[in-house]
Amino acid sequence: MYRAASGLGALKLWGLKTYMPEMVEVLVDCVRNPALLDWEVKEEITKLKAELAQASTNPESFLLDALHSAGYSGALANPLIASEASISRLNTDVLEEFLAENYTSPRIVLAASGVDHDELVSIAEPLLSDIPNATGTVKPKSVYVGGEYRCAADSSNTDIALAFELPGGWLKEKDYVTASVLQTLLGGGGLFSWGRPGKGLHSRLNHLVNEFDQIKSISAFKDVHSTTGIFGIHTSTDAAFAPKAIDLAARELTSLATPSQVDQTQLDRAKAAAKSAILASLESKASATEDMGRQVLAFGERKPVEHLLKIVDGVTLKDVSTLAEKIISSPLTMASHGNVLNVPAYETVRGKFSSK
Repeated sequence: MYRAASGLGALKLWGLKTYMPEMVEVLVDCVRNPALLDWEVKEEITKLKAELAQASTNPESFLLDALHSAGYSGALANPLIASEASISRLNTDVLEEFLAENYTSPRIVLAASGVDHDELVSIAEPLLSDIPNATGTVKPKSVYVGGEYRCAADSSNTDIALAFELPGGWLKEKDYVTASVLQTLLGGGGLFSWGRPGKGLHSRLNHLVNEFDQIKSISAFKDVHSTTGIFGIHTSTDAAFAPKAIDLAARELTSLATPSQVDQTQLDRAKAAAKSAILASLESKASATEDMGRQVLAFGERKPVEHLLKIVDGVTLKDVSTLAEKIISSPLTMASHGNVLNVPAYETVRGKFSSK
């Protein structure tokens, strides 16, 4: 199975441990010698166009893409939802060139769970030792600038996302973990939803869904890259309620930056929920294996889960207010989709955070 996300692609195999040599060989062969047949490429492009057309109508997917396009200059401003024109330019030659440029030794990690490390190395080394090294590769740069993106659509609802920069990204470990606690503190959800970080009666945002019938859903989110990221709130609401929903979202974000607005009981509950989410995300061998690969690519090593849990335990009330203040002091990025007639002007919304 192949799964792709922003900046990462993962090719996975599951099987019995006794077949590990064959599995590694098949996996490496898929990476190094893919059979890109013209008719298959054309067929997949047709399927991809249909999938992307559907994704572009999904407000949540659209808003995340729009926040990056409006909020960054550089590589991260490139859309994740590709245009039909760019998809149409794909062919076998383009794909082969992409593989040659990107499937190089510094960019590939082989990770496995439930196997002996030395045995895995003995199997993989002859198959991977001659993978070419990257020459002259420069990591693309991105600069967070803030901005706005509006997309009018035929809908009685308005989807709005307010976001700010989370500076440092994964590499600023303490801030990244504190942001996870912030996300859990805010939590959120909808009238018929589950599984969001912090979802539940004690979530600060979930109270808003119960208090205001016009709010269909409201949740905190973060999207983090190696050296930067975004943190904010996404809400779906009746179009006429959009200004009030923005006021409520701004109130919750600024409250996190205000000392005494979060008490120790709330923080302890959020930290416990954050640790539970971390452990749950690593329960399966598949997710644990992908986490190994991600960490080695990001940090050059695999840090044990206990290391992450210890950082969560160390988050204090001062850490929460300090990071929240840093986040909302960055330029606002705002994206909206649907009936956007009642969405206030960017400068008006930005002014709600200027006093912080």
